[in-house]
Amino acid sequence: MFFFSSLNSLLILLDLKASGWSELGERDAIYKEFNFKNFNQAFGFMTRVALQAEKLNHHPEWFNVYSKVQITLISHDCGGLTKRDVKLAKFIDKAAASV
Repeated sequence: MFFFSSLNSLLILLDLKASGWSELGERDAIYKEFNFKNFNQAFGFMTRVALQAEKLNHHPEWFNVYSKVQITLISHDCGGLTKRDVKLAKFIDKAAASV
């Protein structure tokens, strides 16, 4: 695991920002909101993410209302962002794109 302090890590964070993730500076976390066509699509997306999160043993903070899913990623055990957050964020983006 690593915290975002090196130049390489900054570039990774910029890549995530380019795909729509934003920093939550007060928590050293990243956040993204997804909008789907309907609740079934949103819930299907959440199910795919949940299965992957369980495999990674890294679980998102999320909130769902109808077709909207809001996700925050942070490694609570480290108090900040780690490789696990990056890996899950990239999976989440792929899962959302395939809905």
